[in-house]
Amino acid sequence: MDLQKEDNSLVLDHHYTNRMGWLRAVVLGANDGILSITSLVIGVAAASTSRNAIILSALAGLVAGAMSMAAGEYVSVSSQSDVEKADLERESRELQRMPEIELKELAKIYMKRGLTQELALQVAHQLTEHNALEAHARDELGINEHMQAKPLTAALASLASFVLGGVLPLLVSILAPIQYMVGYQYVFALVFLTLLGTIAAKTGGTNTWKAIARICFWGTIAMGITAFVGYIFGTKIG
Repeated sequence: MDLQKEDNSLVLDHHYTNRMGWLRAVVLGANDGILSITSLVIGVAAASTSRNAIILSALAGLVAGAMSMAAGEYVSVSSQSDVEKADLERESRELQRMPEIELKELAKIYMKRGLTQELALQVAHQLTEHNALEAHARDELGINEHMQAKPLTAALASLASFVLGGVLPLLVSILAPIQYMVGYQYVFALVFLTLLGTIAAKTGGTNTWKAIARICFWGTIAMGITAFVGYIFGTKIG
């Protein structure tokens, strides 16, 4: 069978791992936005009955959190990218200095995966002729185009998702009755976290209820601790 002639008629599988890089940043950013701003508002609301103070704290937390998430994600992923580039440069030099040894290393990798020595060497030869560095990056270093670090993309995804997540509790702080602010924030946070868990599970192809339970459980703990601290603080100051 000529596989090249069949390419146009094949329906390619869509693998969820291709989405892992940006999905992690988006879910982390939105989750952090919801929890950070909700917890901040709950803490302030437990200590104060001033709507202006609550809204101001939410807005300040939204701006500071978004900038922090973007900067932190950029620095973190940039560090990963630097490591990957260093490994690729070192691998490129080794391929130039000792191609035969590198070829044998590649063949050994395929043998460990179940190929015979003869077939492993044949596969290693063909992949080396096609693109030696790509073959070693993927099979020896575990680096591929889908998983490769992209600092700017991750930073922008974290920034946008944090703002999207943080705007929701900010709106609740503006619209909810001030005397029931803590309760409203908690209930709506669970709704927002449930939606986020569902979207993340559907996008990543994982179990929906497990994702929802995990995100709501830890979210409740975070908000509960913050509310307790705010209550203690408000009681002592008041």
